[in-house]
Amino acid sequence: MTHSIHPQTRRGRGPARRIGRSLALVLPVVLVLSGTLAVASVNWSGTPQSPVLTAAADTSAAGASSRTTARAPQDVLRDQLLMELQKKDPGAALTQLQQAVNDRPSLAEHCASIARSLGKAAVRVYGPTKAQSYARPVCDTSFASGVVAANG
Repeated sequence: MTHSIHPQTRRGRGPARRIGRSLALVLPVVLVLSGTLAVASVNWSGTPQSPVLTAAADTSAAGASSRTTARAPQDVLRDQLLMELQKKDPGAALTQLQQAVNDRPSLAEHCASIARSLGKAAVRVYGPTKAQSYARPVCDTSFASGVVAANG
């Protein structure tokens, strides 16, 4: 007579073992993917997003459903600042431009062209003398060069 420590049949462990093995393979993958997505969605720069860009993005998102192509961030910012120039004054628009560039350094390469556009618009709205009074060294005095270009 042979004695066995383990019984011949072990019912009840088959399906549980398969489920356990499946979870052991799938769970780490799910955890890694969810952790990666969580890390990717955090703003690691430490600076909050500019309210100018947020408002501009909201404004453009409302009209984006009727358009098929998305607008570049610098174009949205330019339009927002031109509206600000008309509502308040060029000084407020220049302050917001500087803040937007500080918050999003990727906009720095477009800063000069935006400031020139603001200078040209300021001449149309305020005239050359008044527009020049708002000039300050935002984006290497590009606002002033825009005023001169619109005046000459």
